Amino acid sequence: MSDQTSAAGQIDPAAAPSGTGCVECEAAGGWWVHLRRCAACGHIGCCDDSPERHATAHWQATGHRFIQSFEPGEDWWWDYLEQASVEGPELAPPTSRPESQPSPGPEGRVPDDWREQVRARRR
Repeated sequence: MSDQTSAAGQIDPAAAPSGTGCVECEAAGGWWVHLRRCAACGHIGCCDDSPERHATAHWQATGHRFIQSFEPGEDWWWDYLEQASVEGPELAPPTSRPESQPSPGPEGRVPDDWREQVRARRR
């Protein structure tokens, strides 16, 4: 990642995650498939397979273009603007949701037909 990108305020390695789940889904009582972390501000949002796609909505609302997976064992990055995988610096811990938290999640709010709902969104 270039120095120009970081200098533009697009990445703040010190920004702590906003929580352990999607901020908007938690507030609305919703559910998610996977979680993504904004590299500029630490906002945790749900992925595009999730019903509400809050990570993408956060990018569209803020212009914060870089995200990193917030799933255990994953460290990949994505640039929404370029629609491409990128590399980025190590971000402040924690670097994923708790391993005890299921995916999809959160526990108790995921509908039994979640797989069908994901397939329907992909069509």
